[in-house]
Amino acid sequence: MNTFESLGLANFRCELDGQRIAWLTLDCPDSPVNRMTAQVVHELGLVLDWLERSPPAGLVIQSGKDSGFIAGADIDEFAGLDTREKALELVARGWNAYNRLAGMGFPTLALIRGHCLGGGLELALACRYRLAVDQPGTSLALPEVMLGIFPGWGGMLRLPRVIGAPAALDMMLTGRQQDARKAARLGLVDGTVAPRLMHRAAAMMVLSGRKQRRAGGLPGLLNAAPLRPLVAWQARRKLDKRDPGRHYPAPRAILNIWARHDGNALRAPELIDTIVRSDTARNLLRVFRLQERLKGFGRKKPGMRPARHVHVIGAGVMGGDIAAWCALKGMTVTLQDQDRERIAVAQGRAGKLFARKKKDPRQARAAFDRLTPDLDGDGISHADVVIEAITENPDAKRALYRQVEPRMKPGAILATNTSSLSLETLRTGLVRPRHFVGLHFFNPVARMPLVEVVGVADTDADALACAYAFVADIGKLPLPVDSTPGFLVNAVLAPYMLEAMRCMDEGVQPEAIDAAMVGFGMPMGPIELIDTVGLDIARDAGQQLTQDTAMPSCLQSRLDRKELGRKTGQGFYAWKDGKAVKRQAAAAPAGLAQRLITPLVAKTREQLARGVVADADLADAGVIFGTGFAPFTGGPLHYAASRDGTGGKQTEGPAPGAAGSRQASSGTQAHAACPAGSSSTPEASQVSGANQTGDTDGQREPAGPASRDSTGGDS
Repeated sequence: MNTFESLGLANFRCELDGQRIAWLTLDCPDSPVNRMTAQVVHELGLVLDWLERSPPAGLVIQSGKDSGFIAGADIDEFAGLDTREKALELVARGWNAYNRLAGMGFPTLALIRGHCLGGGLELALACRYRLAVDQPGTSLALPEVMLGIFPGWGGMLRLPRVIGAPAALDMMLTGRQQDARKAARLGLVDGTVAPRLMHRAAAMMVLSGRKQRRAGGLPGLLNAAPLRPLVAWQARRKLDKRDPGRHYPAPRAILNIWARHDGNALRAPELIDTIVRSDTARNLLRVFRLQERLKGFGRKKPGMRPARHVHVIGAGVMGGDIAAWCALKGMTVTLQDQDRERIAVAQGRAGKLFARKKKDPRQARAAFDRLTPDLDGDGISHADVVIEAITENPDAKRALYRQVEPRMKPGAILATNTSSLSLETLRTGLVRPRHFVGLHFFNPVARMPLVEVVGVADTDADALACAYAFVADIGKLPLPVDSTPGFLVNAVLAPYMLEAMRCMDEGVQPEAIDAAMVGFGMPMGPIELIDTVGLDIARDAGQQLTQDTAMPSCLQSRLDRKELGRKTGQGFYAWKDGKAVKRQAAAAPAGLAQRLITPLVAKTREQLARGVVADADLADAGVIFGTGFAPFTGGPLHYAASRDGTGGKQTEGPAPGAAGSRQASSGTQAHAACPAGSSSTPEASQVSGANQTGDTDGQREPAGPASRDSTGGDS
């Protein structure tokens, strides 16, 4: 019998309705998401064979997963590409299958609900129509560049045709995601629809006879073959500014394949082999897996209730921005401070954040309404999480806790945003000290993906699990750390910045120091970072986190003149319109970058040995996502091991029973902060894998060669 069931497929099911529309549902078994594995692509070919024998009036491809449409290709298959032939076969597999889908003699439609990423979007682009369900979580992207590879299954061919070259290159070179409405404005989808109407709308559209969308006007013209070399040349100039060290080859390969080979990577087999099997791709794949492991800490235990109400005490830069971020992510937030004016300033910053992240004014207003001033702390008794973000004074913090703890409801978490004080010191006098945790955010809160979740040996496991889940719920990456001065990130940055100032004392030009580290792959040089942080804060952190009591003379002289950096308009650099005014960088001394990286790597090893984090992978993850450490290296310890010739073998973590070993069982295997107090101001690019998104709904931006951001916050 020529029935669909006779095909014996594991991943697809199909139903034919009264209008002869075939509804093809992808539902990969034993997986929370759909991925275009080799088996799925093979089965898609069998489906197309079956449909060609008895063509339907139309084909609608949809997902059987609540989590989304298709999350992309199978990342694990990339890890196994150890020969040129395997790399070529993988690209050809998807390219040929999707070309066949695009050539079907009947109309096809992708019904997109939830994430539609990588190979999933390339499949949707091979359909005649695309319909996006307008709901939170619907997002479309080609994030392959974040893994050091390119969209080789037709994305480089079809995306520029559909939305034009400028918008297509922006998506492909940054990995930026688009929500349903932005996708519709770009022309990436043919329409949006409410969830309750999606099947009716899909049926109408697939039978509508509408012409397949093509970009018109200048965007379409710039995709014409004669103009592509010019567009690619302009894009390369921008890439060279963002990635002067040319550490990331994938963006340039995308431009090459699009401009010279009409988006067909199979015409450039040498590029496929060079890119797919490069060290950069392997290391960025490692970073993606590190990110997935951090996300794993935030998975809720069965029966765990999500946090809905957050009460933040302290409306300074950190407290106000933490409150704003939580409101942006859908939490009910009460913000307490003794000074009503300080709350008003925080609300003003929040309003700007909401307007930037929420393009719909109604959604921005809704976020603003979720943030309530609370001079008297009435929200404490209703909050699931209470976050203290006041001055770094242990006596003041303990006095506050004595007032707050009796007013908290049962099961609520009390957390501190301290960046330097030990939990053991702060929890003295608490009735429930084992339920007290640290939630160390980094500034600017809206850009920094990492939150260090701090505990001690006897911290309640359920309290930690709730803290991890809360961090994940607000779209951040939780990193378990033990309570030691500076935790991981600040402790690692302090000796790095100190060494940079020592170089200045030896006569090295600050511009040369910064240029050397940007060339190494850091998002910002250490001298500019110190200026952004504030020289006074850098001094205090250095004295606390390093054993070196000798202050660099370059720092002392500027402190004596009250030149504190960006906030005063003068530090190591003069500042104008929020940017450092720099001279032409002189040639850097040989080995300067390695000299500066060495203390950072050494401190990372030291913090690992002390049990601040459970293992070397978590140390690398924390430094990458907390400092912007060059992602293409795979992390400081991985980088050092590779240079040492140990093949990437990682330094061992703490011995069983040491502080930090309690963290090892949490999670699943799968930008810059600064040494400062609660008003620290870090700067760096954010790193991500396939879930990195654009600047919509407050989700994390991708970073890397094409989208590096080095703007500072207030210190």
